[in-house]
Amino acid sequence: MTKSRLEAFSDGVLAIIITIMVLELPVPHGTTLAALWPLWPKFLSYALSFVYVGIYWNNHHHLWQAVERVNGRVLWANLHLLFWLSLVPFATAWLGENHFAPAPVALYGTMLLAAACAYYLMTRVLLASHAPDSLLARALGRDFKGRVSIALYALAIAVAFRAAWLSCMVYALVAVIWLVPDTRFERLLDGEGRARR
Repeated sequence: MTKSRLEAFSDGVLAIIITIMVLELPVPHGTTLAALWPLWPKFLSYALSFVYVGIYWNNHHHLWQAVERVNGRVLWANLHLLFWLSLVPFATAWLGENHFAPAPVALYGTMLLAAACAYYLMTRVLLASHAPDSLLARALGRDFKGRVSIALYALAIAVAFRAAWLSCMVYALVAVIWLVPDTRFERLLDGEGRARR
């Protein structure tokens, strides 16, 4: 299988995830702006999840630009990531429907933690199939943000039943950390392109 086919499949799954999430947003039973107010927990959980799916899509795109080869282990690692991301609509709906109650907040964090671990595992599988000095290895480096994210998710899950609001703040913080542009791949890919000219 070519990496372009894997990328197209992954893009399709992520697009379906976003579509399912937006279809979960109910239409208000009124014609005034006040009718929107009761929907704020659902919209807020949708917005957070949309950002997370966008972050995964963006990072997946950058990662695969540096990938040179795909094998069976890589395919399964990518499917493992997509499995956890496919649970985003369910976790989002439960979170919003129950106004950020402790159990849904903990489950949401568990889904985020599992997806982050799956992404990290996928990068390790990819690195194992590439040379130590490959563009991919140089771009990934030590993956500090990935490791910190996993630790923060675990912390947020641990406190969810005592302070669900704090867990939600940690989830938002991790999203902000990833919204800050990560230029590792773009810088190296841009440099490779100039070197080939």
